[in-house]
Amino acid sequence: MTVLVGRRRLTRLCYKRSMPKVVDPTERRRELVEAVWRVIRRDGLEQASVRNVAREAGLSMGSLRHYFASQSELMVFAFRTVIDRIEARLTGLAPEPDPRRRVQRTLAELLPLDEERRSENEVWLAFTSGAMADPALRALRDEGYDALRAGCRRMISDLSAAGLAPTDIPAETERLHAMLDGLAVHAAMRPDIHTAESLVAAVAHHLDALAAQRCPRGS
Repeated sequence: MTVLVGRRRLTRLCYKRSMPKVVDPTERRRELVEAVWRVIRRDGLEQASVRNVAREAGLSMGSLRHYFASQSELMVFAFRTVIDRIEARLTGLAPEPDPRRRVQRTLAELLPLDEERRSENEVWLAFTSGAMADPALRALRDEGYDALRAGCRRMISDLSAAGLAPTDIPAETERLHAMLDGLAVHAAMRPDIHTAESLVAAVAHHLDALAAQRCPRGS
């Protein structure tokens, strides 16, 4: 009887060991996207091949193709993830009644102020460059561009309605959009100079200037 019980236990143990590991497809795609981002940040977009990404993720090329049929599909998903993560953070912001603080907090989510946002910023810029030759990436680039521009317009309209920005909404939208893009590029090129503190200070200075234009001293 003891031998029989022991055999049953051994059989169950061997069965458990032989069972294939259940992989969460969502989690595996997230891991692959992170591998894409690491390769891009370290070696450049041109090195983000299926082979290199699979190696970075510790998978075979066959396993990777189980989730993404082509490199283009993988790149589009990785680019889309940048947009989705930024939108999720903006959507998750708690309500803020003060228009100036509301705009500052939104702008902070769009700038590379920590490691997560620095990673997104560098990957975004790499994909933006790659979009010149890839129609699928170009469509996402344009979508992100349009969304950011629309967001800048909403922020300027918000400030203008509160008397904190000039009433020329199109012109101030252009300026804010250009400032954000410029700060993002500078931070990617020289993070030693354009630190989180300097980026926050630049945003505050711009918002102060907008308010001063609307309500000049001595008026």
